[in-house]
Amino acid sequence: MSSSHLHAFIDQFEGLNHDIIQPKTLLRSLVKLPDPRARRGIRHPLAHILVIVICAVIAGAKSLVEIAEWAQDVAPQQQLAGYGIGAPHATTIARVLQLLDIQTFELLLADWAQNLRRGTSPETRTRAIAVDGKELRGAKNGNRPRVHLLSAIDQGSHAVLSQVSVGIKTNEITQFTTLLDHVVELKGAVVTADALHTQKGHAKYLHEREAHYIFTVKGNQAKLLAELEQLPWDEVPAGNRTTQTKNGRRTIRTVKSVTVTTGISFPHATQAMQITRKSRSLGSARWHLETVHALTSLPTHLADPRELGLWIQGHWGIENGLHWRRDVTWMEDRSQVRVGNAPHVMATLRNIAITLLKNLGHKNLAKATRKLRNHPDRVLSLVGLEASR
Repeated sequence: MSSSHLHAFIDQFEGLNHDIIQPKTLLRSLVKLPDPRARRGIRHPLAHILVIVICAVIAGAKSLVEIAEWAQDVAPQQQLAGYGIGAPHATTIARVLQLLDIQTFELLLADWAQNLRRGTSPETRTRAIAVDGKELRGAKNGNRPRVHLLSAIDQGSHAVLSQVSVGIKTNEITQFTTLLDHVVELKGAVVTADALHTQKGHAKYLHEREAHYIFTVKGNQAKLLAELEQLPWDEVPAGNRTTQTKNGRRTIRTVKSVTVTTGISFPHATQAMQITRKSRSLGSARWHLETVHALTSLPTHLADPRELGLWIQGHWGIENGLHWRRDVTWMEDRSQVRVGNAPHVMATLRNIAITLLKNLGHKNLAKATRKLRNHPDRVLSLVGLEASR
């Protein structure tokens, strides 16, 4: 389907629901996405298929078959018919997703996610972006190549601002700058990352972009870790201490921070941190103690120990929470979608669902998808299609 035809299709949505997040912009952002199929014999235009797959995943569909079933058996047929949208077969959906231009797809959606954030109310806190990778385990079964994705995720909204594929002949480190090149508004932000990305080149890149970093330091940077461990932490008072009881565990977190000007061989580092996590199961008296060190380019007047602790905890929340939601709510690691670009596209569709649902205030995404599955008209309204036309 040509770009002009996509425009004509999406122009039908003018004047529809603009509540909260202007969802119509999701489809309009995909106008430039080329249809990978030969023009002859196309029964379901690309724009129609995009509506179906996006809505079905928002409603909790976990596979291509479930997407097709949602369109055939659950979606309001009269409403879809009003827009000329039919119910494509699972094989049609599979063929389109396998051949879709994934790089263009990612760039268009990154632009949508970043524009979506610009439409929200101004934030008082410094913006935090977590850089984290995830391998789609199910996609490599049957001797298929791995699908490993590196994402830049807004800690506040959990919106995926940018995402790139990490090929089998490369690694996350080499894709760090490519990933963040796609984030337009990086000035003033703080980027959090695990120990793999504690690289001098990354620190210099962020400094050039006028952004800050918080990097965990572990054994892969043995010399740097030794430098941090040798700091007089026993003489440093706890800057912040929090206690949390959640998921059957009690956790006490303590954050210490000191200004570093000399003796630390890492570019633009201004503060070093020691984070102590002491936790135990509620039914046990035995405590587990873990100590982590980190570096940041944020000076003390921009970040105190409480704020630093929140950003580090927010990064762990992305690692443990967001990926866990994708695995549990959409069973990502059990997915049988393995051919071509389809696994990557499906992961991106889940990112869209999370972004929309989180922006609408849903905290329990599994509960939200169950409710939306029973109210398909609400799902269609999320992408701009009103209930009656």
